[in-house]
Amino acid sequence: MTDAIVSNLYMTIIDHYFSGLSATQQHQFAELLQLYIDWNAKINVISRKDIDQLMVHHVLHSLGIAKFIRFSASTQILDVGTGGGFPGIPLAIMFPDVQFHLVDSIGKKIKVVQGVADALGLSNVTAEQARVEQLTGKYDFVVSRAVTAFPDFVALSRHVINTVQHNAVPNGILYLKGGDFDAELKPFGRRAVVVSLTEYFTEPFFETKKLIHLPL
Repeated sequence: MTDAIVSNLYMTIIDHYFSGLSATQQHQFAELLQLYIDWNAKINVISRKDIDQLMVHHVLHSLGIAKFIRFSASTQILDVGTGGGFPGIPLAIMFPDVQFHLVDSIGKKIKVVQGVADALGLSNVTAEQARVEQLTGKYDFVVSRAVTAFPDFVALSRHVINTVQHNAVPNGILYLKGGDFDAELKPFGRRAVVVSLTEYFTEPFFETKKLIHLPL
């Protein structure tokens, strides 16, 4: 199967769940697979077996956040522990009027993030090698994909949350996580909202995947 055919199949998935994308957005999503294949050959940021499932396991998974909330223009988003750029890069494509700051403690991962963002022309993305506890800026939302236990993540990142509201959904943390994490949510009581991604996507991969929203 040629790369073009694979790319078209992946775009069919994106188009199925997200209608009304601009020509620019469609082109950017279509370019993701080859960009990550090329970068992964130089710097391994996605497992070799997982690269074939990039669109579902990484891109669509990241876009679960876009199903939960439509960020208003000029919203400031911090992606902590972004790795190769997830969930930040797909969200930046989806919300071109929103500002995304992607951070990771590993420099080579940030090199990939910057390379992908530059290739796609994502002027709403900045990337930095940093730990969240070192940051002093303010953001409306912190997003991440299960970089640590949820209570630890909240303790590390809550200081960067802006208290001024710009969206219908309260500012706070949007955390993608799989498996059983009920014990991790007990300290937050009913404040933490948990949404199963099977509400948005039908692929078997999402059967154990959830999104946590914690207003702060």
